Amino acid sequence: MGFIPDEGKSLPPPGIVNRNSVWLAGVGWVTAMLDNAINHRPPIKSGVHRQVLLSTIGWFIGYHITKYENYTYARLDRDMNEYIKLHPDKFEPKEKKTFAEIVEPFYPVR
Repeated sequence: MGFIPDEGKSLPPPGIVNRNSVWLAGVGWVTAMLDNAINHRPPIKSGVHRQVLLSTIGWFIGYHITKYENYTYARLDRDMNEYIKLHPDKFEPKEKKTFAEIVEPFYPVR
């Protein structure tokens, strides 16, 4: 699909089974079932080819949405890391404290 720039094509592809693909495939299948029910046909038995088609279309759209989502998050991470490198004075490392210095002393009451 054409909505991911060339720099996003170097990212690894998402898995075939991802949350967007599964979700949209389910939405496509339920849409076909609902169409069968509205037209007074047996919901599961009739129009199996439509059920498979709409599920496949949903899976395809979900896969490409996940690709675009991965590209967007990678771009935001790249921009954030570049900003941190350009402004190190705003991101000074904090002094490390032990756990005993953070927690208040414990006095058991009996």
